[in-house]
Amino acid sequence: MSTKILVVDDDHEIVELLSIYLKNEGYEPIAAYNGKEALTKLSTTPDIALMILDVMMPNMSGIDVVKEVRKDSDIPIIIVSAKTGDMDKIQGLITGADDYVSKPFNPLEVMARVRSLLRRSQKQVKEEEPDVLEVGPLIINKDSHEVKTVEGKEIQLTALEFGILYLLASHPNRVFSADEIFERVWQQESIVSAKTVMVHVSHLRDKIQKATDGEEVIKTVWGVGYKVEA
Repeated sequence: MSTKILVVDDDHEIVELLSIYLKNEGYEPIAAYNGKEALTKLSTTPDIALMILDVMMPNMSGIDVVKEVRKDSDIPIIIVSAKTGDMDKIQGLITGADDYVSKPFNPLEVMARVRSLLRRSQKQVKEEEPDVLEVGPLIINKDSHEVKTVEGKEIQLTALEFGILYLLASHPNRVFSADEIFERVWQQESIVSAKTVMVHVSHLRDKIQKATDGEEVIKTVWGVGYKVEA
């Protein structure tokens, strides 16, 4: 069965173009042409594995779609947008998107990012026994891809956020640079600025602090990178 990818853009030509490339890669594209239709497709179409999403759409923006999706889903989301400023990208990532591609784009680059995110999100539950880490106030279960506080409160993380936390927690006291984190978690060579990692770490910290009354689990080593202390 082909992996289903939801493509959302009010420009029908872009949806058609990406759908052609996705089919050539062996995926099954699902088309939607506005935000509300995208949410409907997500709720009615089983097993959609990833979403490619435009930002500037009538009635409901892509950012609003991400906010709605992130209430109960960690499906990987790639934003594809004509808004190319750093703040636009940061807003998309803070909201919960996993990647951001600027228009005009090379479809082959989008396909590479699709493959990378799918590898990351599907590289879960590979071991027979749970691999559980306890760090500070957190219990991290690699097998079930869950993060809970010691009191049992679950913290909803995206696949990339979980990957960052697990990487740091599984190597306590080791400092990872932004480039190292990107290459290990995104599973690509570092082709973006450190801002992408910085935004994801910031979002991850916020979620942890909200669930733990302000505990600082991930520490910044200024000018070097990030670490979790033993």
